[in-house]
Amino acid sequence: MRLHAPLRRFAALLPILALLAGCAKQAVKPFDYTAFKTARPASILVLPPLNSSPDIKASDSVMSHTSVPLAESGYYVFPVTLTEETFKQNGLTVPADIHALPFDKLRQIFGADAALYIDVVHYGTSYALLASETRVTAKARLVDLRSGTELWNGAATASSAEGRGDSGGGLIGMLISAALYQIAETVADHGHRIAEITDARLLYAGRPHGMLYGPRSPMYLKDGVPAE
Repeated sequence: MRLHAPLRRFAALLPILALLAGCAKQAVKPFDYTAFKTARPASILVLPPLNSSPDIKASDSVMSHTSVPLAESGYYVFPVTLTEETFKQNGLTVPADIHALPFDKLRQIFGADAALYIDVVHYGTSYALLASETRVTAKARLVDLRSGTELWNGAATASSAEGRGDSGGGLIGMLISAALYQIAETVADHGHRIAEITDARLLYAGRPHGMLYGPRSPMYLKDGVPAE
């Protein structure tokens, strides 16, 4: 049977499309936890996050929610206030300067096994006629201070728009809902609450592509590798 010209062109493209699909599938590789499992860090020093967003509250807000998920995942986490005060006593108050410190220097000052480097990519509320959204996105990497090896990296996002259903009532209903959400997100610091969700998604062990459990957790060395 003779194919029409468009069908012939499509048939000729099939091998190329199959190749591209195979390449895309191969690009998504499972995270390699070999270095993490070898290092077995027990204590983590969380450095003041870099802030790539325009909101000056972003770094402190994200930093304040890091201890709980890490501690509940089985790690000793250096207290935030102690960390900040120690850096201040050493003349360091800018996160970028702290992130630039040599690994052995951080190890010498704190005695931590690993340091967590966080960058707040997005923090704040965007407003629109029919919807407003508070979103916090952060990425992180865990580095072994004894060797300088990166043990893990990840990213997470949370948004106030998650779970919002159709308000009903058509356009009028949507406008009323949008106005109420905008008032709520303006009066309250929704970014701080959303940052807590972002940190939980980023730092709790056992999540896909997430951290491994630490030695203080009953799941230590029993969790295998988080599912992709």
